[in-house]
Amino acid sequence: MPVLQTIILVTALAGAASVVVAASFSLALLSKMVNNMVSLSVGILLATAFLHSLPEAFSMEDTSPQLLFATLLAGLLGFFLLEKIALLRHDHHHEGDGHHHHHGHDAENAGRSGWMILVGDGIHNFVDGILIAAAFMADYQVGIFTAIAIIAHEIPQEVGDFIVLLNAGFTKTRALIYNFISGLSAVVGGVLAYFFLERAHAAMPYLLVIASSSFIYIAVSDLIPQMHRRPHWAESLRQTVLIACGVGFVILLSLLH
Repeated sequence: MPVLQTIILVTALAGAASVVVAASFSLALLSKMVNNMVSLSVGILLATAFLHSLPEAFSMEDTSPQLLFATLLAGLLGFFLLEKIALLRHDHHHEGDGHHHHHGHDAENAGRSGWMILVGDGIHNFVDGILIAAAFMADYQVGIFTAIAIIAHEIPQEVGDFIVLLNAGFTKTRALIYNFISGLSAVVGGVLAYFFLERAHAAMPYLLVIASSSFIYIAVSDLIPQMHRRPHWAESLRQTVLIACGVGFVILLSLLH
């Protein structure tokens, strides 16, 4: 099979496989406890950003740490501005109503976190597509092993994303569909890398940092404040344990990888 067709097929399968496994795990174990599982998602998102994506970005050749940190700061501020614009539009839309429904306002906040996680996940999958394409262009067997490794490390992140989407008010079907669409950005990354590998490779560390900034922002700005609304000792202990489980999940699959 020609290299380009192989890249398209494998990147599509890699994106779909990680989503299916993550959704199956989430629906089987977590969907009935999605409010509590926000804590697990926080651990997964922060561990993915700080223990996987950022170290990978900073370890790449010909990168400037100062520029990468500047990109991280710009990403965090950029997601803040996106959320602020959404808030201003929401408040403007409801001007003259005379009051706001607290539950509806919370749902609106959660919904924004859902869309932002899809943006970050799409960027991350795009980078995965570049990695897979580069591996196949070097050696077919290396490409296969690279795709398997990427599926393995994507699973915990996709679990975290799925929980965020359910928490944001997405139905299970919508969450699955949007995660599939996000996963297909790996195909776009793979095709562009096939034609523009050198340029795509140069952009990878900065794309990884931007994706990481979305995971960090969502965890710290949207999910952790939700957890602080339940300040009971038993609940706080459960949240801490679940965060640790999320971090451990990422570490375990990273060690296996």
